[in-house]
Amino acid sequence: MMSIFLQGLIWQFFDVPKAILKGWKNFLLFNLNYFSVPILLKTFFSHWRRYHYPYGKVFEAWKNIETFVFNMMSRIIGALLRTIFIILGLFIEALIILGGTIVFFGWLLLPVLLLAGLLFGLKLVFY
Repeated sequence: MMSIFLQGLIWQFFDVPKAILKGWKNFLLFNLNYFSVPILLKTFFSHWRRYHYPYGKVFEAWKNIETFVFNMMSRIIGALLRTIFIILGLFIEALIILGGTIVFFGWLLLPVLLLAGLLFGLKLVFY
C-alpha cells in the first residue's frame, strides 16, 4: 500500500506524461494523414487529378506536341499544388510539435510553479 503522496508523484511524473506523449503522437499522425503528406510525396510529379491525354500515333506530330505540353502542364500544376499542401501540412506539424512541447514541459513544471506560487504568497502575507 503506497502513500497518497507517492501515488501523486507517480501520477504527476509517469502516468500523465505518458498519456500526454501518446496524445501528442496521435495528433502528429492525424495531421500527417489529414494533409496526406506521405501520399503527396509519393505522387509528387503525377498528373493533377489524373488529367492527361494519351499520345497519338508516330506521324501525328502536332497532336503529340499538344499532348506533351498538356501533360507537362498537368504535372507542373500537380506539383505546385502538392507543394502548397505539403508545406501547409509540415507547418501545422511544426505547430503541433511546439504546442506539444509546451504542454509536456508545462505539465512537468506545474509542481514547481505551485511551490513557487505558495512561497511567493507566503512572502506577500508575512513581509
